[in-house]
Amino acid sequence: MGKSILVIDDDRLIRSFISTILKEDGHHIEEAGNGGSGLEKLRTAEFELVITDLRMPDISGMDVLCEGRKIRPEARWIIITAYGSIESAVEAMKMGASDYLTKPFGSPDELRHVVRRVLKEVEQEQKLSLMSEELGKQYPPPEMIFLGNRMDSIRRLVEEVAPTPATVFITGSSGTGKELVARLIHQLSPRKDGPFVAVHCAALPETLLESELFGHERGAFTGATSTRKGRFELADGGTLFLDEIGDIAPSLQVKLLRILQEREFERVGGTKSVSVNTRIISATNMDLKSAVAGGRFREDLYYRLNVFPIALPTLKERSEAILPLAEYFASKFGTSFGKKISGFTEDAQAALLAYRWPGNIRELQNVVERAVILSSGLIDKTHLNLETSLGATDGADGLLKLGEKELIRKTLLETKGNRRQAADILGISLRTLHYRIKQYKL
Repeated sequence: MGKSILVIDDDRLIRSFISTILKEDGHHIEEAGNGGSGLEKLRTAEFELVITDLRMPDISGMDVLCEGRKIRPEARWIIITAYGSIESAVEAMKMGASDYLTKPFGSPDELRHVVRRVLKEVEQEQKLSLMSEELGKQYPPPEMIFLGNRMDSIRRLVEEVAPTPATVFITGSSGTGKELVARLIHQLSPRKDGPFVAVHCAALPETLLESELFGHERGAFTGATSTRKGRFELADGGTLFLDEIGDIAPSLQVKLLRILQEREFERVGGTKSVSVNTRIISATNMDLKSAVAGGRFREDLYYRLNVFPIALPTLKERSEAILPLAEYFASKFGTSFGKKISGFTEDAQAALLAYRWPGNIRELQNVVERAVILSSGLIDKTHLNLETSLGATDGADGLLKLGEKELIRKTLLETKGNRRQAADILGISLRTLHYRIKQYKL
């Protein structure tokens, strides 16, 4: 699908060349013969990409970039510079440009390659934003999450820390709503119009996680065909949520510590420092104090992260929220599946209250979703199928009694291979699930 692109250059031949090539790719092109005209067009129309020369007679490309990013902060920028002025292009990239082109152009393909790469990055970030929105839809609204006396103090902490720039450290078992709390802090902060970017640190191996967090330069490793921004840069001006922070490797802990101290880092394979204004909220279901004592987590990093701690209780610790949350999920999924759910039987309610919910709110949501699918109106105890989960027994022994391999296999099928969701339902860590899958050759 074609994009809306503004080309600013005082050289008519260059403008015409760029416009012709990009129109062939299906893009809508607007032209401006000088910086002032270009800024006027930015004020009156939306553009996804701006291509501007650095040297122009009225307003320099650097000034156009600086002012233009204020007018259209969502737009991407490509700078055109003379072959001998690469330093100026690098300076422009520090100010927010995505890439640069040197003139005279080598070929039309060179122009196409740079434009396509930048636009692909835009699409990836849009997808990331949509994924974040979809992830948010997995949780109930704040008024439901804060049900129960145990959550009153949590709500007050969230409201107090949100307006500040403080680094927040959220602890709690899997499924207690750590990411939702992080989102609420972001939404209540002065950064609410900036991006909220979530990274699940345990889901990626060390080498991939480093590139995901910090980005990489072209040629940094096999397959790195272009420069790519990492999540820290994508979250610039907003909030970066680092979930399962206790799982990051020692080498990455050092780099993360530097960001917290200096607010800058280098991309993988790069030598130039990148500065960011990103608020960090981290979360873990581990006991990081024990990890520090055991030498698995840096003590200095722990104290840098643990500036403002928020500890979330388990769902079982606030049992008064179980039935209202179950009703909420039943109504939500009933609407989604086109079913009229009239509520829960007394036996079902008793079962919900008796269960220990190792997967907390996320597990409750999964159980109710499955029950809605099985029910034709009133949800009974049999629809909940709680006996298939580890919560009905105690830990690993219960898992063995139920037939560990078969239970894991069925749960993976039920979650369509989503290992994180399966681990939450089973009430075990993602690392334990990975070990079991390997052990049983699943």
